[in-house]
Amino acid sequence: MSFIADQQTLTDLNLTGRYNTHSIYNLFNKTVTEGGASLLDEMFQYPLVNADEINQRGRVIRFFQEEARFPLSNNQVKALEDYLSTKGEKLALNSYIHSGRSWLWRTLGIDDTYDNHRMVLLSSIGALNKLRVYFNNLLEKPTGELFDQRIGEICAAFNDQRLGWLKEAGDIQNHSVLKLARFDHCLRHTFYQQMQKLMKLLFELDVYIAVGKVASERGFQFATALHADDNLLVFEDLKHPALENGKGNGLALNSDRNVLFLTGANMAGKSTFMKSVAIAVYLAHMGFPVAARQMRLSVRDGIFSSINVPDNLGQGYSHFYAEVLRVKQVALEVRAGKKLLVIFDELFKGTNVKDAFDATFSVTEAFSERRECLFVISTHIIEVGEVLQRQCNNILFSYLPTVMKGMTPTYTYKLEEGITADRHGMMILKNERIIESIEQDREISIA
Repeated sequence: MSFIADQQTLTDLNLTGRYNTHSIYNLFNKTVTEGGASLLDEMFQYPLVNADEINQRGRVIRFFQEEARFPLSNNQVKALEDYLSTKGEKLALNSYIHSGRSWLWRTLGIDDTYDNHRMVLLSSIGALNKLRVYFNNLLEKPTGELFDQRIGEICAAFNDQRLGWLKEAGDIQNHSVLKLARFDHCLRHTFYQQMQKLMKLLFELDVYIAVGKVASERGFQFATALHADDNLLVFEDLKHPALENGKGNGLALNSDRNVLFLTGANMAGKSTFMKSVAIAVYLAHMGFPVAARQMRLSVRDGIFSSINVPDNLGQGYSHFYAEVLRVKQVALEVRAGKKLLVIFDELFKGTNVKDAFDATFSVTEAFSERRECLFVISTHIIEVGEVLQRQCNNILFSYLPTVMKGMTPTYTYKLEEGITADRHGMMILKNERIIESIEQDREISIA
């Protein structure tokens, strides 16, 4: 089963996108190789859904936080990948004939294919010798994971007596044409499968070192994944990963308190906090470090968010109707029994206050009964929270406060228990002198 996160959710959270410089993907993309960058992209597309696999990947990445040196440059890896990507002749004799013909054409001045091939082989042998030493050293510092087994398989290939020539073959200038043909046949036919495994492991290593480096630089920590039946989500000092100086907050949701009902004034940080929660859950399912001091979570089947739902002019959907359809989509997934994290930011803001009140109350109350799911729901309609407080005992009420300094609102970005009474929209409007600007333009027009 795959982890569920549709395009709306990925867009809301700005998770993916190799060419989006502000994406969470690019926050972690410190890879050296193109293959590593592609593998990182694949990991972002397919989070894990097994707690043991999540924890295992996290332990491996944590190990490579201390191993910050990638053994080859991107150019070396690209040249090696290009060389090893083509499988050699099945029969060694055919390799000898091909190499001999190329040597003869070079000698006769017909073309320089032989020289080019010799230089590629020289470069590949040099890179493989570096990797031989590197992986043999890694094998002496076990991670205690299946990753060790794969490293062991590569080391066994390097230490195979049929590759015994490798560490002695650095200077191929002194080797005969037939010997070079034998080397080529050995690498690209006899050990072809092992060489493909080596390249795959190399790209994976690139990702782990890159992600570990980000974790060290930013102080990220690794979540502990629990089995789904525990239905738990706990953070300490959670921040948005893209904000280096962000304020941290704690949160604890479970089956008894499976809804966070969040209020706060404009600019108080509600949307950023909600995104922080969802991003951390997504990254944790990848086995990646999160921007929190500590995190424990039960494995989810997926995440759905409704933060920036657009209207659809092509289909004639208003903003409100697009919101309704989004809530319906999530409701169907919840009804199907999936264990989800659901993020709703300011439900039904596309309609009038009365309908928004009724709809927000009804939807929140109904969703709260699905105890296998966890919800974070924000609104500016604080009266909804007051009614829910009286009728639901499984909802956690928190708000992000505003602190007034004279006529200027400031924000702590720290969660507090309860429901806010802050209403500062008009004050912000007045501080920006919007009405005065309109009236001034009118006076100028009349004049």
